[in-house]
Amino acid sequence: MTLRAHFERKLNELRDDILRMAHLVEAQLQLALTALAALDAALAKEVVVADAAVNKARFDIEEKCFALIVTQQPAARDLRTITTAMNVIVDLERMGDQAKGIAKAIPRLVATPIQPHPPELQQMGELVARMLDQVMVAFAHNNTDLARIIARQDDEVDALYARAFSHIMGQMAAAGSAEKAEAAYELLRVARELERFGDLVTNVGERIIYLETGTLEEINVDTR
Repeated sequence: MTLRAHFERKLNELRDDILRMAHLVEAQLQLALTALAALDAALAKEVVVADAAVNKARFDIEEKCFALIVTQQPAARDLRTITTAMNVIVDLERMGDQAKGIAKAIPRLVATPIQPHPPELQQMGELVARMLDQVMVAFAHNNTDLARIIARQDDEVDALYARAFSHIMGQMAAAGSAEKAEAAYELLRVARELERFGDLVTNVGERIIYLETGTLEEINVDTR
C-alpha cells in the first residue's frame, strides 16, 4: 500500500468514526424526546448516562485527528478535511449536551406536570432529528446542495420555537403558583435546547460546504 493510499484509508476511517458518533447523538436525542413525551424520569437519567459515550467518541476522534496531522504531514485539502472533522465532532458533542439539557428538565416536569405540552415541541424534535440524519448523509457524500437545504429547515425550527415560546409564556402567566411557573420555565428550556440543536446541525452543514469549497459560508443567519 502506498503512503497516499494509507492516508486515504485513515481519512475514510475518520469519516466512519464521525458517522458513528452522529448515530450516538441521534439515539441520545430520541431517548430524550421519548422521556419527555412519557415524562419518564428514569429514562431521562439514561440520556445523561449516554452523554458520556458521546463525549468519549469526541475525544477519541480528536486524538486521531491530531495523530494524522503530526504523522502524515497533510496537504492543504487533507488538512481542511481534518480541521472540518474536528469542528464537526465539537458540534456533535454540543448536540449531545442539548439532548442532556432536555433530559435534565424532565424531573421538574414530572414533579409538577404542565399540560398540555406545546405541540411545537414534538414537531421541533422530529424536525431536528431529521435534520441531523440529513446533514450526516451530506457529510458522508460531500453533498453541498443537501447541506444548504438544512438552512431552510432551520428557519422552520426557529418559527416553531417562536410559537412554542408564546405558548409557554402564556402558560407561565396563567400558572397560579411558583411551582407551575417553574415547570413551565422547564418547557421553555426544552424548546431552547431543541432550537439550539437545529443551529448546531446548521453549523455542520456550513462545515461541509467549507470542506468542498474552501469558503466558510454562513448558510443561515440568526438575527435574534
